[in-house]
Amino acid sequence: MAPLRSRQESREQAVEQSTWTISELADEFGITARTIRFYEEKKLLSPRRSGGDHRLFDKRDRTRLKLILRGKKFGLTLEEISNILGSATADRNEAEQVRTALRHFERVLKDLEARKRGIEEMEKELLQYMGGIRTRLAQLENRGDDNPY
Repeated sequence: MAPLRSRQESREQAVEQSTWTISELADEFGITARTIRFYEEKKLLSPRRSGGDHRLFDKRDRTRLKLILRGKKFGLTLEEISNILGSATADRNEAEQVRTALRHFERVLKDLEARKRGIEEMEKELLQYMGGIRTRLAQLENRGDDNPY
């Protein structure tokens, strides 16, 4: 039985390849073949077909898959990822695609900063509320009064 290759070894070998099967990409990126087919259905990937109607992914598809997964990690929707990749309008140049990506990531960053501020405010309010509860508990314990009536 052949030893299992590490994910790093798979990636190093993958860089040297020019085409990949769906199972090779799924293994490399730690996702399911179904996920890759879903991205194809959404027109985010467009592999060519072999004579036996098997999907063959090229370097462009592999790069796009890497960008899709990175976008999902950063909380982008598939529509936003599609816009960044230029799938919606194929005639966009690279500079326009990069500007679009930058605008999306700036918006994601602003959203994260707003959430962070909201969490910090909630934390402050919760700590104040807990302080009031502790004060009240200390008052009750000092009185020796466990009966609220």
